[in-house]
Amino acid sequence: MPRDNADPPVRRPLARGATRGRGDGAPARDAGRTRAAILAGAIAEFAAHGLGGARVDRIAQRARVNKRMLYHYFGAKDALYLAALEAAYERIRSEEQRLDLAHLPPEQGVRELVAFTWRYFLAHPEFMSLLNTENLHRARHLRRSRKIRALHSPLVATLSELLERGRRDGVFRGGVDAVQLYVSIAALGYFYLSNSHTLSTIFGRNLRAPRALAERLEHITGLVMSALRPGTDLRAPAEAPG
Repeated sequence: MPRDNADPPVRRPLARGATRGRGDGAPARDAGRTRAAILAGAIAEFAAHGLGGARVDRIAQRARVNKRMLYHYFGAKDALYLAALEAAYERIRSEEQRLDLAHLPPEQGVRELVAFTWRYFLAHPEFMSLLNTENLHRARHLRRSRKIRALHSPLVATLSELLERGRRDGVFRGGVDAVQLYVSIAALGYFYLSNSHTLSTIFGRNLRAPRALAERLEHITGLVMSALRPGTDLRAPAEAPG
């Protein structure tokens, strides 16, 4: 968009300890807060309405910024959606790192990861909604991300090391793939919570009741720990010769 004919702003020397802005007239710390507010508004909007139903005007209202600021920081709506996805993944990976699995005994580490994953899904339904939306789009946007694989690499490496320590200590069986294990941990919680309304209706019980949620976590933990026990063979039995 062409600029008007106004004189360009004069760039005065910075005072000692000051920080140059991002070119939008705001200090860098204000720019960071603005970006964070926009991303929080975008996550809420996309989670509530999906990509097709989300509106940039509403995101700007949620973030309490001018709509022009959204385009200034993120560009088009699809780019903002991808940034929101990345921010959501960054948040869960960052909080996972606080578990410090590398310094926990193997069995405790796996139990902590199971409990964390379950509780995170419970506390952040917007994260699950974003995953549902992006899967409907067959990860078309996430495939364009330049950071998503790097975000997950530390988790896979840490979990692999945890499993190997457990094997050496004799508490876990060998041959467990860290990615398969994490997918199973996530799936056991994700399916239950994302389908809890239909499942509650089908089985005639409130699967969101506090007692039911506590029982589910106990059930998931038991399944995962049993699958890791030495001597467990999860392979399908070979068919008897016909």
